[in-house]
Amino acid sequence: MRAVVTGGAGFIGTNLIISLLDRGDSVILYDNLSRNGVEENLTYLEGRENLEIALGDVRDYERLREVVKGVDVIYHLAAQVAVTTSITNPREDFEVNALGTLNVLEAARHSHPIVLYASTNKVYGGNGGSCTDEQQPLDFCSPYGCSKGAGDQYTRDYYRIYNLPTIVFRQSCIYGPRQFGVVDQGWLSWLATAAYRDIPITIYGDGSQIRDVLYVDDLIEAFHQAVEFVEITRGQVYNIGGGPRNTLSLLDWIHLLEAHLDRPVRYEFAEWRLGDQRVYVSDIAKAGQDFGWQPRTTKEAGLAKLLQWVYTQTT
Repeated sequence: MRAVVTGGAGFIGTNLIISLLDRGDSVILYDNLSRNGVEENLTYLEGRENLEIALGDVRDYERLREVVKGVDVIYHLAAQVAVTTSITNPREDFEVNALGTLNVLEAARHSHPIVLYASTNKVYGGNGGSCTDEQQPLDFCSPYGCSKGAGDQYTRDYYRIYNLPTIVFRQSCIYGPRQFGVVDQGWLSWLATAAYRDIPITIYGDGSQIRDVLYVDDLIEAFHQAVEFVEITRGQVYNIGGGPRNTLSLLDWIHLLEAHLDRPVRYEFAEWRLGDQRVYVSDIAKAGQDFGWQPRTTKEAGLAKLLQWVYTQTT
């Protein structure tokens, strides 16, 4: 197959591209290199056989239309990913996430590849809870939730109106190697890096907020399986996360880091951030029913792998 990965130099994109190339696919990496760590990821990927680098922005419709011609599948991962950034700059957030996704869909409408859109659990806003399934009402809380939710709904509608084979993944907390986390995005990686470097950590809220965490290899397997079973998955929305067996709070992760480092981790508390969900755990049963997917990596095994990668980056 021939694939385009928007946001291909990001954390998930890099891992996905390696997997696609290993499967024998040819891949076009499309990225504007605006994110922390992406240039390092690009260097890591450059020179691999069957990989084409196409620098560009999802806000550039003409460039996108040129790049996606003749491909079989588009993995649309490019996004503005931080709630905090969306609050300080909602216009840019909208242009990247909502308009950028519309551009991808419009470019795809002319050549009709499969489009798999990386949405987010933030589309549930305050309606998310301890076991959220796809029937839960949406609640676009925060500009980020609004912009990603707009892309989510546009992607669904392009199947209904134009019969474009689209798939939406409402992803929970994804983690793993090549994730250069920062304070407002990629919290598992960021807290591990800060702890190793003995950088004081700020916990917004009381640290009890819970997420279901998913190792990136399991997410990529879900990508592959959803595309393989596209006759079933087309037009569908799936919650993709670690599920109830892989839940973790901020303080749980801090305590695991302290045990691993054999020393206290310095942290302090601050006010809750706007748009932060107190509890979100994905009900992932639908993905299992439709295309046989479930996480294989336990949180204990996955977090150990993450720590090993973080250690190699900080020593």
